[in-house]
Amino acid sequence: MLDLGGESTRPDHVPVTLEEELARVVPVIEAVRDALPDMPLTIDTTKPEAAAAALDAGAHAINDIWGVSPDDALARVAAERGVPIILMHNRTEAVYDDVVPEVLDDLRRAIDKARDAGVPEEDILIDPGIGFGKTAEHNLELLRDLARLRELGRPILLGTSRKSTIGKVLDLPRPEDRLEGTLATTALGVAAGVDIVRVHDVRENVRAARMADAIVRGWRR
Repeated sequence: MLDLGGESTRPDHVPVTLEEELARVVPVIEAVRDALPDMPLTIDTTKPEAAAAALDAGAHAINDIWGVSPDDALARVAAERGVPIILMHNRTEAVYDDVVPEVLDDLRRAIDKARDAGVPEEDILIDPGIGFGKTAEHNLELLRDLARLRELGRPILLGTSRKSTIGKVLDLPRPEDRLEGTLATTALGVAAGVDIVRVHDVRENVRAARMADAIVRGWRR
């Protein structure tokens, strides 16, 4: 699948207006839809209006990077349109007493909120939000205990590709140099029960994921 967005959602990004976001993302979704009609597309946005427009243009699911916020507007769009939603963990400040249980509790409440908004449980996915509202130490702790996310009973999406935690651990300031570190997180993520990985270097990560999957979940020729 392809994850498309018209506004950067990484920490400290510069917000854009709804009009600018729509002008950036809707034509791209329409073009990808025409060129790759069988490709599942997700819209990465914080705005319900942008999500609705992207779905009209051909997107299939919503990627909500503030899935743990009290606002249920994106969940209501997903419910009204009958599409899946990815609920990502995030915080405005990287402050935790115990990061893993707190992330689990936040995501549990997010799942309940989405269900209350009308999203069927089978249409809810979760993302621990590596790099969002967390220090490098928090990210490593979450990755170390990633299997605990399976307690929530929903498919898990993991996005670690080229992130700054990998750069700090391996002393690699350039994101494009972080492939090997990303591959390590992909393989370990699959071993922990992750179902989807969001990456930049697709071919290499597909191979790592398939190999890890064959070891952990069984291989058939």
